[in-house]
Amino acid sequence: MTQKSAENKRKSPTSKRSVSSSIGLPKGLFFLAAGISFVLSVSLFFTGSREQGIFVGIWVPSILSAGGLLLGGRDS
Repeated sequence: MTQKSAENKRKSPTSKRSVSSSIGLPKGLFFLAAGISFVLSVSLFFTGSREQGIFVGIWVPSILSAGGLLLGGRDS
């Protein structure tokens, strides 16, 4: 085995990991946005702004659906 082919074998798993890690960040951001929305919704609901809390609570499935739509088909 030549030195060049040995280097190519070492590089292929690294490039595969960088692709999966680049997908992990957007997925994490969608989960973070949904989590923040959930916490904001619960805090609004229990501090007396019930209607605003319900409105913000509707954002959670919308954010997760948008993430699924935009990131769908990609390996995670």
